[in-house]
Amino acid sequence: MSIDDCKFIDLPKISDPRGNLTFVEGKNHIPFDIKRVYYLYDVPGDSERGAHGHKKLQQLIIAASGSFDVILDDGSSQKRFHMNRSYYGLYVSSMMWRDITNFSSGAVCLVLASEAYDELDYYRDYAKFKLATTKI
Repeated sequence: MSIDDCKFIDLPKISDPRGNLTFVEGKNHIPFDIKRVYYLYDVPGDSERGAHGHKKLQQLIIAASGSFDVILDDGSSQKRFHMNRSYYGLYVSSMMWRDITNFSSGAVCLVLASEAYDELDYYRDYAKFKLATTKI
C-alpha cells in the first residue's frame, strides 16, 4: 500500500435548519464493510494516540467534533491530514502507520474499522513495521 491510497472521502451531508445529518454506508461510501466502531474522546491536548500500524485492517477516521491531525506513514513517506469537518472522513488503507495528535479541546475521533479487534493484526514497533513494508 502507498500513502497515495489514503485520502479524504466526502460523505453525504443533509442540511436542515434543525441540524445537519451525515451517514456512512460500508461498501458504498467506503471500500469495506464496517465490522467495528470506536471513538477517542477526552484526549489531553498534548497527548498522542495511534502509534501503530495494521497488517490488513482498513479504517475511516472522522472528526465527529473538534479537530486533530492524523499523520500517516507507509514506510517510505509521510503525510499529515488535518481533520476538522464531520462530513468527510480519512480513508486509511492497510499497512499504514498512524499517529493522531494535536487534539483540540472536546475533540471526538470516530473510527470505522473493517475488522473486529485482533491484536495479531497490529504492528506496535515502528522498526518491525518498516521492515515489513520493505518486503511488500
